[in-house]
Amino acid sequence: MRALPLLFALLLPLAASADILEIPVGQQGDSVAGLPQLGESKRSVLERFGLADEEHRPVGQPPITRWDYRSFSVYFEYDHVINSVLHHQPRHPVEEQQ
Repeated sequence: MRALPLLFALLLPLAASADILEIPVGQQGDSVAGLPQLGESKRSVLERFGLADEEHRPVGQPPITRWDYRSFSVYFEYDHVINSVLHHQPRHPVEEQQ
């Protein structure tokens, strides 16, 4: 029983050192406005944005498919959009360490 508090004390600093990514919702408003919308068909997405850079095979039941474009991904259930997500773009590129 004495090992449990010791284990907790050792693991607590690991949880406290985790990075936090904060993206204010207000900064995403304009940039997500042009993305494919819920219920839009694959055909419509294809006509608006062209071929995806990468198309992933369906996974699960119901089948969920993902199309990756340069700056966003589109998730489909069968042939209709269920979500569109912008890829994270760092504000300040990380310099390579030598």
